[in-house]
Amino acid sequence: MRRNLTPRPPSLQGKGEPSGPPPRVGEGLGERSLRPRYIIVGQKVDSPKVQRAKELRREMTPAESLLWERLRGNRLCGLHFRRQQVIDGFIVDFYCHAGGLVVELDGGVHTAQAGYDAERDRVLARRELRVLRIGNVEVERNIDEVLERIARACEET
Repeated sequence: MRRNLTPRPPSLQGKGEPSGPPPRVGEGLGERSLRPRYIIVGQKVDSPKVQRAKELRREMTPAESLLWERLRGNRLCGLHFRRQQVIDGFIVDFYCHAGGLVVELDGGVHTAQAGYDAERDRVLARRELRVLRIGNVEVERNIDEVLERIARACEET
């Protein structure tokens, strides 16, 4: 198994390990501070939505599996991603709270649901989250370029 050991982008690198107790939410960490607005807490998620998210994790598309293999375990620049994360009633494909970024992989079904996707993007934008839409074909044909785009988008926080 090949691991992506790409270093963190300069804007996401810390100044070494902090000494003493961990900072509280809102306190600085070198050049970057913890951003509680990106952590999705305090939302009620109904049981059927949780079950559906679990199903989607078990039944990923080939493109989702390929991308997840490169994102999981903080493999992309040390960034933590979640898959099939419920946010305000929507299940997003991939979510990075440190970068305030939602990554959506779009296949043929998204052509027919453009209105739904637009509403979903508006709801996520209210949480100050950015949505990066990437085609399944892009992931399958050029995963390295896709990973670079995702890393740059997280850096733009």
